[in-house]
Amino acid sequence: MESKSLERLRQVGDRQTLRLTHYGRKTGRPYEVTIWYLVDDDRLYLVSANRAAPNWVRNVKARPAISLRVGDEVFNGNVRVITDPQEREKVNGLVERKYWFVIPVLRLGRFLASMGIIRDNSIAFEVILADS
Repeated sequence: MESKSLERLRQVGDRQTLRLTHYGRKTGRPYEVTIWYLVDDDRLYLVSANRAAPNWVRNVKARPAISLRVGDEVFNGNVRVITDPQEREKVNGLVERKYWFVIPVLRLGRFLASMGIIRDNSIAFEVILADS
């Protein structure tokens, strides 16, 4: 049986951005940021092009409990870093399908990283939703 959270998420899954509430790794203070997201079947993903720069990335790695707001819908859950190369490729494909306008930049970055010219600093997370 599908969770109610996933059912609600699918209804708003085609929007471009969501509001992520994350918590400070030292203070626990809540912060909000608008970011891209991906929904695929029964999975929700968050991505960042730079794992070191955004505070939200460092914070969710230290404190994986998060809250998401998409339109009028609110979701709670925990994140996990995606480390499996095949799963990362799947997420990369989802990014290209939804945010097609960044394909040239993404592919150039992957090519330059494969040549050792730049480092791939991207990161992806799966969100495990709390069932409501």
